[in-house]
Order: sequence, then C-alpha cells, then structure tokens
Amino acid sequence: MGKLIKPEGYKPQLDLQQTELAIKKIKDFFLANLSAELRLRRVTAPLFVLKGLGLNDDLNGVERPVTFPIKCMNDAPAEIVHSLAKWKRNTLAEYHVPNGFGIITDMNAVRADEELDNIHSIYVDQWDWERTMTHEDRNLKFLRRTVRRIYAAILRTEYYLSEMYPQLTPFLPEDVHFIHSEELRKQYPDLTPKEREDAICKTYGAVFIIGIGGKLGDGTPHDQRAPDYDDWSTPNDDGYYGLNGDLLVWYPLLNRSIELSSMGIRVDAETLERQLALQGKEERKSLFFHQRLLAGELPLSIGGGIGQSRLCMILLHKAHIGETQSSIWPDAMRRECREAGIPII
Repeated sequence: MGKLIKPEGYKPQLDLQQTELAIKKIKDFFLANLSAELRLRRVTAPLFVLKGLGLNDDLNGVERPVTFPIKCMNDAPAEIVHSLAKWKRNTLAEYHVPNGFGIITDMNAVRADEELDNIHSIYVDQWDWERTMTHEDRNLKFLRRTVRRIYAAILRTEYYLSEMYPQLTPFLPEDVHFIHSEELRKQYPDLTPKEREDAICKTYGAVFIIGIGGKLGDGTPHDQRAPDYDDWSTPNDDGYYGLNGDLLVWYPLLNRSIELSSMGIRVDAETLERQLALQGKEERKSLFFHQRLLAGELPLSIGGGIGQSRLCMILLHKAHIGETQSSIWPDAMRRECREAGIPII
C-alpha cells in the first residue's frame, strides 16, 4: 500500500448521491466533447483477450495480467486487458476507419500489481481512443495539436460542471505547457522523475511531458514504456527523441501532480523493429499483432487513454479515487480514510 495523503480539514463538496449524479454528467459531457474534437466513433471493447496474440498491453513489462482458462476452448488462457493500446489499432483496420477519424471505447481493466494510494486502484477505467493519421502527420506539431484538443475538452467539462455545482470552482489553467523529458531532466537534475513532474506541474498547472520510454542523457528513461505501441525512439523536431508523452495537471488538494492521460503517435514498422531491438524483445515479431503491423496491414495511428475515475476525482475536488469508483481497498486504508473524513465508496 502506498502512502495515503490526507488533506487537513477535508470535507467533500458533494455528498455520495450528488457525486454519483455528477460522475454521470462528467462522463456523458466529456465523451461527447472529446468525440467531436477528434472525430471519434464509439465501439465496444473486450474485457479480456486470448494470451499469445500480442494484443494485450504489458505496460512497464513487469505487471502480471489476470489470467484464467476458458473451459469450452480446451482451457485456452485468456488475459484481462491492461489497456487496449494494440487492440484499438487492430480494430481501426478491421473497421476500415478512414483517415482523420477514429474510435473511442470504455476500457475496464484489472491491474492486480498496482500499488494503492489516493490515485491508484486495481480497477482501471479509461476512455481509450485511437485515430488514423498520415505519414506526414507523424511529427510533434500534430501531437501537440491533438493534446490541446483533448485538454480543451477537459476545460469545457470543468466549466460545465462548475455551472451545475457552483461550489466546484475551476482551477485548471487555460493552456498546456509542453516540455521534453530530457529538457525536464536538465532543468531539475537532482530530482527523481516523479519529483520533476511535481515541480514542473506546480509551476505551470498543466504539462505534457514528451518522450516517455527512451533513455535520457543520464542513461535512464523518464518512465518505462512497452516497445510495441508508442513511438518513443524517433528523432523529433525539438532535437530530442519521442513522439509520445503524458498529460499531467497540478492538483492543489493533494499538493501533487496527477497524470490524466498517456498517449502518443504509434510505432510504424521501422520504429517497431528498432524498439523491439532496443529492449531485446525481437521474439514478439512472431505474434499476431506484430506480424500484421510489419506486413503493413495496420494503419498509422495516434491514440491513448484518459482515466475516467481520475478525471472525475479532480473535477469533483475529491481526495481519493475511491470516492469516484467502487474497488477493493486494504482495511488499513479504509480506516485511515474514514478517520480523515474521506468517504470511500
């Protein structure tokens, strides 16, 4: 269990019933706005996929997927998804989605190895989206434009909510600050990656950190990324590497930064080969997803995930993600939350 942050004198702005109604308002409004911004169509997504196809996301490469046998398929092993990063791209091809359009879905996952705290749960709910693009758009300008559109949908949702509930005063800044993870390292050379995120977010309020996964000047990455969905190794027009990143905001209630989205331009065949080699995972080229990508059967795309419960948490000024979703929490955490006036669902 991670360290629990307990804001002094915390009192929820909305009671449990108001919170449930507000969550519905947020999800409906934000989904409609994001879909309009990025021209996304809603699709149905799986809770689990067959093991061995290469469709599941292995996140940082160490998290264990929840696995179970399927009785009527000779106990073939299935895995509950960690995310839908690769499934979505395969679906773009299956649905023949034209260039400039995309898909969005409700992704529900179980991450049994998650360290639980104010913003982490073993239950993950995201808006997972993926959009087709051209080779000419594989650049930072297109990435930044997409990030700004996503952030605009967040700002509209925050304003809409404040109109419904005047006690929820908007606090997000109007603009997103962009910085590469190597620039961030040079700016705060004595801090850890998490401490750098807090420092830059406290200064600007909303930050998109570019280039997550590739090694920085000190030989370590800002954070780990799998080699087969985001492009973190292509040289970009800022003179660094990477066409992906994380969107974070400063959350005054907890006095820390919170990641709302991980997203990026996806690997093409050349980048996939390079990143598999960099991580010593060339054996993945024999998997279903990777073979389709290397054969040119999948469209170029950009995509990511946006945490539903996290977005609801900050827009509703909650102290714990357990106030906006129903999950399992250690008895000690529930007791601490109860003593701190934090009502866990």
